[in-house]
Amino acid sequence: MNQIAKQIHTHLLKAKKIIVAPHQNPDGDAIGAAAAFHEYLTGLNKDAVIFCITPANDKLKFVAHSGEIVTDPIIFKDPSFDTVVVLDSGDLRYNGIAPYVANTAHTIINIDHHATNEHYGHLNLVLTSAASTTEILYHYFRHNGVRINQKMATSLLTGLTTDTGNFTNAATSSSALNASGELIRSGGNLNLVTHETLKNKSIDALRLWGTVLGRLEKDERTGITHTYLTQQDLQNYNVPDNESEGIANFLNNLEDNHIALILKELPNNQVKGSFRTTKDGVDVSALAKKLNGGGHKKAAGFTVDGTIAQVLEKIKQLL
Repeated sequence: MNQIAKQIHTHLLKAKKIIVAPHQNPDGDAIGAAAAFHEYLTGLNKDAVIFCITPANDKLKFVAHSGEIVTDPIIFKDPSFDTVVVLDSGDLRYNGIAPYVANTAHTIINIDHHATNEHYGHLNLVLTSAASTTEILYHYFRHNGVRINQKMATSLLTGLTTDTGNFTNAATSSSALNASGELIRSGGNLNLVTHETLKNKSIDALRLWGTVLGRLEKDERTGITHTYLTQQDLQNYNVPDNESEGIANFLNNLEDNHIALILKELPNNQVKGSFRTTKDGVDVSALAKKLNGGGHKKAAGFTVDGTIAQVLEKIKQLL
């Protein structure tokens, strides 16, 4: 890692204008990574912006710079931008910027921890053993002698906390715990992170969870336990879609479960699926990849056309 980290840092010192691009519908790791990286670039006196084709979840607005995200892709037509740093994205399609960087002169830097990463960058810092992209950035900053300030520490903690399910899922490692301890010593506010990401559910949100969990079914033939969320559910409880975040990880609490799945109906005749497993011999990223998705062995996702019933049937056939 040390060599590629130094190559990236050296390139950024020479770069003129930089776009930092977390993936669409950014989660805590994507936002935390982008915020910390933007703060780092600010310290280098670089002209940089965070671009995402979708805005940040309101519940992640506590993270520094999350309110400064640009969503208009017209910035890619600005010739003064010469570098794009893509964060927490296995491929440019999932990130959402593929059509904007095709046939351009931008130098693409790819920093990610997904096993399905396509190494699409001119410089690729991909560590699949890391718990989160923010853990990679923690080591990146240390390798390059960059001081991690309080804003950066809290941003990096956000990614580590959310991608490990508050240090309870299979992504949790001694390296992740050691990094988190050092970030707290650097001023990272773990109490703020856990409050804003885990302890802020409204009554209506919990009622929504109750409805979704009440639909759980287990298919004995495939070993998959599944549930679903519709647009009508969101209207019934008058809550935004992001209130359902966390249900997929919660399904890891199921006893003796092979694969857990939640399907979310999207407005444009599409369905978003999230797989989870705690079984050592199961790789849900391989299953998600068959549906043009990706992720990790224990947590992966996809988005496909169709209805919930159609997508569930297709998954059962794949299994």
